[in-house]
Amino acid sequence: MRNRAATWMRVTLIGGMASMVAACASIGRPEGGPRDVTPPEFVRSNPAPGSVNVDRSRIDIFFNENVKLEDVSNKLVISPAQSQMPGINANGRRVTVDLRDSLKENTTYTLDFSDAVRDLNEGNILDGFALDFATGNTIDTLKVSGMVFEARNLEPAQGMVVGVYSNLSDTALKTLPLERVAKTNQYGQFTIRNLKPGTYNIFAIDDRNHDWHWDRSENIAFSSFTVSPSVEAVEVVDTLRSESGEDSLVVRTAWHYLPDDVLLTWFNENYRPQYLRDYERTDRRRVTFKFGAAMDSLPEIMIVNGPREGKRLGDLSVIETREGFDSIVYWLNDTALVNQDSLIVAANYLKTDSLERLVMTSDTLKLFVKGLKRNKEKKKKDEEADTVAPPVVLLDFKAVTQAQQELNLPLTFESAQPVARIDSAGWRLEIAVDTLWQRVDGVTMSQDSANIRRFNVAVPWKEGERYRFTADSLAIESIYGEWIKDFKHEFKVKQTEDYGNISFNITDIPDSLQLVVELLQQSDQPVQTKPAVNGEVTFSFVAPGAYYARAFVDVNRNGKWDTGSVADSIQPEDVFYFSKKLNLRKNWDIDQEWTLFELPVDEQKPFDIKKNKPKNADRNARRNDDDEDEEADEDTYYDQGAWGNGSQYNNAGRSNRGSQGRRGGLQNSRDRM
Repeated sequence: MRNRAATWMRVTLIGGMASMVAACASIGRPEGGPRDVTPPEFVRSNPAPGSVNVDRSRIDIFFNENVKLEDVSNKLVISPAQSQMPGINANGRRVTVDLRDSLKENTTYTLDFSDAVRDLNEGNILDGFALDFATGNTIDTLKVSGMVFEARNLEPAQGMVVGVYSNLSDTALKTLPLERVAKTNQYGQFTIRNLKPGTYNIFAIDDRNHDWHWDRSENIAFSSFTVSPSVEAVEVVDTLRSESGEDSLVVRTAWHYLPDDVLLTWFNENYRPQYLRDYERTDRRRVTFKFGAAMDSLPEIMIVNGPREGKRLGDLSVIETREGFDSIVYWLNDTALVNQDSLIVAANYLKTDSLERLVMTSDTLKLFVKGLKRNKEKKKKDEEADTVAPPVVLLDFKAVTQAQQELNLPLTFESAQPVARIDSAGWRLEIAVDTLWQRVDGVTMSQDSANIRRFNVAVPWKEGERYRFTADSLAIESIYGEWIKDFKHEFKVKQTEDYGNISFNITDIPDSLQLVVELLQQSDQPVQTKPAVNGEVTFSFVAPGAYYARAFVDVNRNGKWDTGSVADSIQPEDVFYFSKKLNLRKNWDIDQEWTLFELPVDEQKPFDIKKNKPKNADRNARRNDDDEDEEADEDTYYDQGAWGNGSQYNNAGRSNRGSQGRRGGLQNSRDRM
């Protein structure tokens, strides 16, 4: 049990920490006097912080100035979790919270406002403000702190629910509400307060349906280790300044709550229930089926009416699919089937039942041509009004490749319909020699492995030369007997000097693990992906521009990043960012040394490609110098993002942040091999 004074110090110190951060910033002085940069200060509350034997459900909190609440319905978290949303109101200097759930006996309650409390005029944030009381005669005091990131791209998780279970069974996560909860702030930080001594499993979930436990489709993070909260006394040195301006050092005792460096990386299992999501007959020639999740094989679809009754739809079609068969297009190539206005099929496929099992199901589906009635009326009017023969329908065929051909890529084309025949004598590739076009021999056209309507022409291009591709009108024919019109595509091949190279020498990774490196655009999307060999990787044929880099531990060596599994206790594959922007110029090489663990997780991803940047969080420390705005924002991000924000004592070394779980993840990676 702790005394009232200790509790008072904890609550007020949280506000004091925010004030200290604000005081360190460089604040301008606009006309009319200095700007208010001080967040509101907690004055008192009823019940008081740390009160015991509380039997009232209304909590009144008073501050030293008028306050407002921002997005408080989402940011305020009450532990134990409430089934009914409390009533919350800000009026002048007072904030009132009415708990609508009945208070439990002998329970410690926590009201965690995160950064919802701000002063009314300037919007200065009182970050990490929380209040506690107990309905029994003792109050629990332990804490667990850490950070949550998105596993795939190390984005700070904002507003994610983090909680614990003392019930360590595998079923607790899906069946029981989290026992003590908190929410991550704008930096992905969290502090779960008022814990009893014991051993806990810790999870983070996005809890879309507000039931305080995990549903399989929700995002989740979990620790591979249980946590056992503790507290230790430490000596803190404060500097006091007298009225005469002299400084003196004062040593006091403070409390350090552990663990304060829990790292959680959230992922989604990509679980989607299997069902027939949509089906349609887009036009006479196309039937489309869309499923809720990927399948291992095609569904069985039988025709049950018309002249082709009893036939498989796939036997009378050209099938176009995406990887996983979750979207399937049947291009009908049987004339009788195309002309059939109403098509009825029996579809047999796997469907997820209420117990999350895949069971075979059968549906009878009616497929009507879209706009059939309208098209018939239009055709009748056209026949009555026009005796001219209908125009010839041509096959749409286009070049995907632009006028500037990449030196290391094939020439690519796409057809609007599946192609039945390509006459190799009807098309040709030519190179410009002086003022003449000379045919390039030995060139073939092949169908793309991922798209049946795409075709590639792979050629050892000559740098800087002009080429043209031409095709006669009868060279390419679709499965419906439609031909292209005379086709010509002229282009120029880039030169080696138009590109640059980016190389990395990567250290601090065990030899037994495979590392895959991704070269990223400003959008954080990969432009090239390569495995590292002996810690080295080089990206060639890179266009000039700004780039970034990300790496992941490819545990199963399949060349792609894999998510985690809760049931199998498998963490998502570990991700690392190179912390600098790479500005590449033409005909230029960039060579970089990359030590994976040199920086803590929250400092790895370059600030300018972070998507979850704090909103208004630097208001208390913004600089007025316009040419330093971007630098100021980044500095403030890291300064205010110190580990364990809101703790009574914060001494976690920045170079060790995320040690609880980060290197353990590499051990988990070894276990998955």
